[in-house]
Amino acid sequence: MVIIKTREEIEILREGGKNLATVLYKVKEMVKPGVSTKDLDLYAEKLIRDLGDVPAFLNYRPEGAKIPFPASLCVSVNEEVVHGIPNKKRILQEGDIVSIDLGLKHKGLFTDMALTVPVGAVSAGAQKLMEVTEKALEIGISAAQAGGTVGDIGHAVESFVRAQKSDYGIVEVLSGHGVGRAIHEDPYIPNFGKAGKGEKLVAGMVVAIEPMLNNGTKNVTLDEDGYTFRTADGKKSAHFEHTILITEDGAEILTKS
Repeated sequence: MVIIKTREEIEILREGGKNLATVLYKVKEMVKPGVSTKDLDLYAEKLIRDLGDVPAFLNYRPEGAKIPFPASLCVSVNEEVVHGIPNKKRILQEGDIVSIDLGLKHKGLFTDMALTVPVGAVSAGAQKLMEVTEKALEIGISAAQAGGTVGDIGHAVESFVRAQKSDYGIVEVLSGHGVGRAIHEDPYIPNFGKAGKGEKLVAGMVVAIEPMLNNGTKNVTLDEDGYTFRTADGKKSAHFEHTILITEDGAEILTKS
């Protein structure tokens, strides 16, 4: 069931979204060769708790998961698409690209955001992949209009990606989602689809839009840890995400500093 947020909840989500963006951009500045993915995770958790907030992902157990997620930050490197588990032994190398995905609980309500960041100098192909994925997020947000549908978002993202000269794979088994009172709420928001189809978009809805593009196949595999998705062909993947509010005048990005 889609949850329409109250004015009071929206104000809290604006506060939380601002906090989340502030934290994630600080974590982004820490991304460099020689840093472990666990270093990033511990830094993110410290920043969140210093603000008086709570890491949303730490010990979160999605339906079907055998164990709770053991970190505050999802860190996915190169061919890892999403939900990578931080590890002291995983050291970032020059030329890597890394998705940092973070959720925050502020005054009982949740926001969600992700960036993909280059580690030092990266290849032209990796840079273009990140740029196209970030632009796809912007396109999806622009299509999120009250009176429209979830399909409008997916169609806009897919149409933009298909128009690129490179043959990017749009991950289909993972998607955006509603957010606010829980980390994951209805509706399900794929990054592909048909305009005018799917759940209606109504003012007061809060959703996370998150394109995930691969440099090759759209297909992914799931590691034995039950969380880490990676590209089936081992090619790089990029991921960007914002939490937005649907208004009568378009979409408002809540996860901005």
